[in-house]
Amino acid sequence: MSYSPLLGSAFNRTHLRDAAHVSSCSGMCSMCTADCVGTCEIGISALRGADAVYPTTTGENQVASEKQYPIDYSHFNINGRVFGAMGAEADSDKATIYHVNLETQIGTLHPVKLKLPIILPALIKLNWQDYFAGAAMAGVLTVIGEGAVTKDPTLRVENGKVVYCPKLNEFLDAFRQYQRGYGQIILQVNVDDDLIGVPEYAIQSCGCEAIEFKFGQSAKGTQPVNRLPNLEAALQAQQNGLLVIPDPSDPEVQKQYQAGFGENFRSYGRLPMWDEVYLCKRIAQLREMGLKNVYFKMAGYDAADLERVLRIASMAQVDMVTFDGAGGGSGYSPCKMMNEWCKPTVCMESDLVEIMKRLKQEGVALPHIAITGGFSMEDQVYKALALGAPYVKAIGICRASMAAAMSAKRIGALLAEDKLPLHLQCFGNTKEELFPDLRELRNIYGEKANDFSTGAIGVYSYLNRIAFGLKHFAALNRKFSLEYIDRNDIFPLTQEAKDLLEGHWLK
Repeated sequence: MSYSPLLGSAFNRTHLRDAAHVSSCSGMCSMCTADCVGTCEIGISALRGADAVYPTTTGENQVASEKQYPIDYSHFNINGRVFGAMGAEADSDKATIYHVNLETQIGTLHPVKLKLPIILPALIKLNWQDYFAGAAMAGVLTVIGEGAVTKDPTLRVENGKVVYCPKLNEFLDAFRQYQRGYGQIILQVNVDDDLIGVPEYAIQSCGCEAIEFKFGQSAKGTQPVNRLPNLEAALQAQQNGLLVIPDPSDPEVQKQYQAGFGENFRSYGRLPMWDEVYLCKRIAQLREMGLKNVYFKMAGYDAADLERVLRIASMAQVDMVTFDGAGGGSGYSPCKMMNEWCKPTVCMESDLVEIMKRLKQEGVALPHIAITGGFSMEDQVYKALALGAPYVKAIGICRASMAAAMSAKRIGALLAEDKLPLHLQCFGNTKEELFPDLRELRNIYGEKANDFSTGAIGVYSYLNRIAFGLKHFAALNRKFSLEYIDRNDIFPLTQEAKDLLEGHWLK
């Protein structure tokens, strides 16, 4: 059997003409006919060429891996105990689900308090307003995605540096207006952002306190490639500091374009070539400007790269490194890279634990660690915290949190139009009836919570569900604070899972 999807995909809305008869090696229909109109990935590639490497469905959608990985967190079950209580008095009235403490703290020089061990990883598309607002309400970390300044049509870059980008304040304020002493909004920067001075502008002009340097993500190990529609767009992209190929400022290239010849213009995201010397110096420079917290974003690359990033993070006193495993998604990423690249999250986490054990024995001061990539429910979160104990301090929930933001916003719009779907009417026909957690938000924000977007309330409520579910699993194991969760809280269901737990799945 093949774990990879066949040559039909939601990424490009393609399908096999004869899905009942397939060649599993190639993923094609076993019989390919001359009269086929090209419904599969080969057909769309024959039509669109290089464009078909990326999803044609990008825009108002999220996309993620379609591959059926042979191992994931479902290969573990959660343990349970009936004696004692860790982190609470052994009293049936005092050791309850409601006494489980999910609060934690991450950071080195400037610690950040969290209401629960969650980070909403980098996004800057779809309903970002409610994604960031809901994170603030829930008291967790969230990240503005790379290339954020390019979302501002009024962006000005002079002498190769950003000098004007009011949109960046909008992104930050989506979180800051609801901030309540917990969590933080972080600006992610890639190589292109760093080259045009986005960190300096964000700190000095927008009051940004936290920056995440991006090495990669599970959905794409390379940076995005975007076809530009015309010469004017190519020149503008080049003016904004992007690498554009072919060079639109070359007179010969312009001449060929006007005549209808030459290559399509594409902007290329530069690959990071950062090293220890550059990053340590750069981070020190930004801290002198007022930056408080520094984060890294890393994917499931080669084990040597995972270790090197951890060592750099230790040298630079980075607050937290988020490691992103295969199975996740959300952004504009190559179709096959989403399916066929990077270590699956559970395997990457197992590798990281072994690396961190060794570094700790060497006396390396480890940064806090977050794991992300395909998480959506509390059972997965608890298993990942247990598998990664005592090193993993937070779990990233990206696509699912955005799904909550989008669906709750849509439900709010339908409620206002008196078009609430029948399957939801059983819960009520008012905002308060549909969103019972609005009562909790009033406790925090007062009556102004009544005017909060239903999308933001939806993110808060979704994370509230994750928190409540985590408390159930923690109490089941008689552990009433996060620091007591460990590997004894899960057990493997398969030999592969047992190998992961014992740290020798690839040995």
